[in-house]
Amino acid sequence: MDHPNHSSAGCLLAVAGAAAATLAWAPLARVSVTGGFEQTHRDLSVLYVDLPLIALGGALLPLLVWMAVLRGRARPWVALVAAVAALTLGIWGLTSWWEPYQQPEFLGGPLRGGAPD
Repeated sequence: MDHPNHSSAGCLLAVAGAAAATLAWAPLARVSVTGGFEQTHRDLSVLYVDLPLIALGGALLPLLVWMAVLRGRARPWVALVAAVAALTLGIWGLTSWWEPYQQPEFLGGPLRGGAPD
């Protein structure tokens, strides 16, 4: 990789991958952040555990594929297509597999109002 444009394209792929993965993940995590109905399902661990992992995975996956294909082939457009395809498959896998934990309604917290003393 002796061309300076290859390095900057790899960095742009990493930034775009992190942004795309985070934007695809955010609607799934909305219930955990806002709490859902009466805020009974609030779980802020998605912000300090899941969010950094999603962003890191979104940044590293296209970057690693980009570097691996550039090592094997000299054509940067082949590496770009492979990195975008890997990112697309990664985001598809994320949205179809990852789901934040949601506590069942019948196990929700302490009794509220009308409980006998």
